[in-house]
Amino acid sequence: MSAVLVVNSGSSSFKYQLIELEGERTLASGLVERIGEATGVTKHKNAKTGDETSNDSIAIPDHAAGFAAMLKAFEQHGPSFDEHPLIAVGHRVVHGGSEFDRATVVNPDVEKAIERLSALAPLHNPANLQGIRAAREAFPDSPQVAVFDTAFHQTLAPAAYTYAIDAALAEKHSIRRYGFHGTSHKFVSQAAADFLGKPLAELKMIVLHIGNGASATAINGGRSIETSMGLTPLEGLVMGTRSGDVDPAVVFHLHREEGLSFEELETMLNKKSGLLGLTGNGDMRDVQDAASRGDEVAEGALAVYRHRIRHYVGAYIAQLGGLDAIVFTAGVGENNALLRRRTLLGLDFLGITIDDDRNELGSRDARYISAEGAPVAVLVVPTDEELEIARQAAALV
Repeated sequence: MSAVLVVNSGSSSFKYQLIELEGERTLASGLVERIGEATGVTKHKNAKTGDETSNDSIAIPDHAAGFAAMLKAFEQHGPSFDEHPLIAVGHRVVHGGSEFDRATVVNPDVEKAIERLSALAPLHNPANLQGIRAAREAFPDSPQVAVFDTAFHQTLAPAAYTYAIDAALAEKHSIRRYGFHGTSHKFVSQAAADFLGKPLAELKMIVLHIGNGASATAINGGRSIETSMGLTPLEGLVMGTRSGDVDPAVVFHLHREEGLSFEELETMLNKKSGLLGLTGNGDMRDVQDAASRGDEVAEGALAVYRHRIRHYVGAYIAQLGGLDAIVFTAGVGENNALLRRRTLLGLDFLGITIDDDRNELGSRDARYISAEGAPVAVLVVPTDEELEIARQAAALV
């Protein structure tokens, strides 16, 4: 049965899943990391047999060598590409700018565009390209399909994506709101509509993708009309290590008063802020555990975290002109019942209520956590970005 290999490539590692299209089952998954170091690491799991293998003593000088190691793992431990022929290799690409509003088969022009857009995502697009080039070498007969994190948000209206800065400079440097996590928001919004048994085209919903990175999106009839991340994934909600929204003048003030360079400030806002900056710990589980033991700093940080989410929920209800559903997804959103309850506490006047028993019930399936008969459905819907990439790649080719 045919399959899609889904690749998420970073600068020194890549993850992969082989997904069978009929039944949408994961056949295998794995990780290649420490690319370019003295010794690399490979991990491979055959989901059909349950066998897991790893190798931590292999030289992986570049992504091409990483794909060769992956192919060897498939050959030795299965499943076989002969039994599951590839119809495409689907790649997560972080930034598609305003040029790509859907999945796209990679050709020389697309490759040049992804490279050009690296100016907007210097930590991600070059690494994504390395994965595409290595995959093309490993699978020369399979189409390479780029699925962009930004594509789903290309339905934003100009009023939603335009920043009020010098218009000529904005146009010259492609400065606007792009939004991210689009693959997750697309998958989850459709899954929520399927769960509710209603056409996506008829629903107004807010999807809260809450993980180490976090974003909120207002979706009207299946179209993104507003999203919290902007030119980069730094804007919006408080995250594990990212600040989310701050007054831009904070950067100038710290530059003047502390003598911090703009590179140091960029690192601070992206890697040393959020929960980490507020508490010294960027892991939500640890921060919540500290708060449960009476740590006032941790509880204060969580209050900031929740406040920012509520701020966006209120704004997006106004933009949508009503609301049918709020959907929590991603690692924190799917697994943190206390955060969900306290974030939405006191919103009964908007028709948003949580049933404590439903909310506390752990499950890997889509489920209601709102009270019976509540005007607004509150759901937990697990995301599956790899499956969404596989679907889009298969639909395209």
